Amino acid sequence: MIKYTEYKYHLAALFSVAVWGATFVSTKVLIANSLTPAEIFLLRFAMAYICIWPLSGRRLWASGWRDELTLSVAGITGGSLYFLTENMALEYAPASNVSLIVCTAPVWTAVLLSLLYRGERMTRRQAVGSALAFAGMVLVVLNGRFVLRLSPRGDMLALSAALLWMVYSLVIKRIGGRYPAVFITRKVFFYGLLTILPVFVFQPFSITSEVLARPAVWGNLLFLGIVASMLCYVLWNAAMHRLGAVRTTNYIYFNPLVTIITAAACIGERITPAALAGAALILYGMWRGGRGEGKKGATRKTGSHPWEFIGKPCG
Repeated sequence: MIKYTEYKYHLAALFSVAVWGATFVSTKVLIANSLTPAEIFLLRFAMAYICIWPLSGRRLWASGWRDELTLSVAGITGGSLYFLTENMALEYAPASNVSLIVCTAPVWTAVLLSLLYRGERMTRRQAVGSALAFAGMVLVVLNGRFVLRLSPRGDMLALSAALLWMVYSLVIKRIGGRYPAVFITRKVFFYGLLTILPVFVFQPFSITSEVLARPAVWGNLLFLGIVASMLCYVLWNAAMHRLGAVRTTNYIYFNPLVTIITAAACIGERITPAALAGAALILYGMWRGGRGEGKKGATRKTGSHPWEFIGKPCG
């Protein structure tokens, strides 16, 4: 059973994934207004970086160069390179392919962490629940269209994005207990911004003030920067620290479901019976996997509470 004290972390992970699922529509609106994926990433992370400063305290650097290097890897794998590979994949492969492949991140994360960390090994109940949730996610992504067109370049880029998120999950697990979640998140934003800059050597920043003044542009940028980036990354990193990488990343299976619901509400896309069946499978799979958490899959207690740092200096 899920411990009462952990409910807020499960809600944090679920809220983050729900928001990230809705960002699909916001990103499409911004692209329709002539913003490139790199420009969208730069603006949303810059906004998030500025907004998180008052919450992250006075500390600038990690305790040592190894931790600083680890945080830079998190900024690349969970920031710049992840978003670039995902958006580039959409240029070569259908959205259904990309969504399906990117959402395999929980599978790769579970496999790798089960090999590296004994405490992260899934129980049989969790494995069955994860498999059911994955099957439901497939139904949601396909949404009644049971045809996938192979696109080697796009599919490999999407797989790269899934593997990058797997590495990000591993990095956050490795360093999450040593630093507050807001400090880690601020460093992720910083290194994500730093490593996206070389892209503009080949694709110059070209957004005009007239474009930025459009309500559809600045409104969606505020949503992506403050809610989807600053707030959700802090919540996700705190949940990752408390619940573990396997249980937290399993919530990614909800992402396509939220995307389809948002697209239906905002741009009139149709929800099919197959998608509804998939949603039911996701919910059942997550419930079944969660029933075994109080035993073998229980989270280890840590010395610091992930929320204690808000408004305090780090270190």
